[in-house]
Amino acid sequence: MGTSGAVGPDRPGPGERRVADPAGYRDATRVIHAGAPAPTPGAPFRAGPVLAAPYHLAAEGPTGADAYGRADNPTVRALEQAIGTLEGGEVVAFASGMAAITGLLFATLGAGDTLVLPSDGYFKVREFADTVLAGRGVAVHQVPTPGPYRLAGHAPRLVLLETPANPGLAVCDIAAVAAMSRDAGALLAVDNTTATPLGQRPLELGADVVVASGTKALTGHSDLLLGYVATADPGLADRLRGWRAMTGAICGPFEAWLAHRSLATLELRLGRQEANAAAVVEFLSGRPEVTGLRWPGLDPMARRQLARMPGLVTFELPDEAAATAFLRATKLVANATSFGGLHSSADRRAQFGDPVPAGLIRLSVGCEDPADLIEDLRAGLAAG
Repeated sequence: MGTSGAVGPDRPGPGERRVADPAGYRDATRVIHAGAPAPTPGAPFRAGPVLAAPYHLAAEGPTGADAYGRADNPTVRALEQAIGTLEGGEVVAFASGMAAITGLLFATLGAGDTLVLPSDGYFKVREFADTVLAGRGVAVHQVPTPGPYRLAGHAPRLVLLETPANPGLAVCDIAAVAAMSRDAGALLAVDNTTATPLGQRPLELGADVVVASGTKALTGHSDLLLGYVATADPGLADRLRGWRAMTGAICGPFEAWLAHRSLATLELRLGRQEANAAAVVEFLSGRPEVTGLRWPGLDPMARRQLARMPGLVTFELPDEAAATAFLRATKLVANATSFGGLHSSADRRAQFGDPVPAGLIRLSVGCEDPADLIEDLRAGLAAG
């Protein structure tokens, strides 16, 4: 949008008030205005959460969107609209990332179907597939995130990617796998948790579905659980809403309100996290006790596919004892098992079941001053 005062498609005329269309603006503007209500004199910029289980009904029965809170909620819909403008699809919000991904898997797979999923992605998804889905007759085939993908031989119903993968941060070519999935007659879903919709937009790259945990960088304040599915297929969105209503997996209105508020700072947070991560990687690359340093910013494929790099870094220390000493010694870097928050955090992934070396550290780089953060990392490494 230009900076002149001229009236045009990007500026209202005299006396005209309207909602900004986030699609026509840059990221920092889009995240602030996404899902905002039309401006009304005397009304707040954004209404508070609608805290309701039942709603008043007409005598003849439900006539509008809301009848009971397990099925839908206006605060949740506002959040879905906001995320949808960023992902470029219709969004269904869930109570957590796992609720979103398991809802997607249950809504799309049945006995006799085949699921292809990453062997190096989030281990709880593999555990769910190998136990719950396999027990219901779904064949599960695991492929490393970089491939190779030989989908024709498996005749999959659904291909699930996680790119960048968690915790190894491997990346794959979404557009290439989307073309292979179409040729194999499969749906392609992409877990976009690590990148966020400001980092990459899988639907524009040919994916059918996006699934993500909004608990992480999307909301970024480490104070709520949230998941969502985005798709350009209205029929799939309806099936997911039906599944959500039947299972009660809707997110709470207060969490949705917090998430919508937090979304406004997404571009600011990601920019600081990317810059801090670059500084941290430069520091860690010169440390003799650090091996296996990984960050999407070091990957040429990620540089081609992602609009910005996440603040997630992994590296290896010599053993479990060194990793434990590191986590005990840091003061700014909290020992916690999540990522994407304002506060830097780290954890030793092997303790949670990931098949990784005992000394592997997943570091979520936050928004602290980079000099302070590096000094804290220096003290942690010295303790090991």
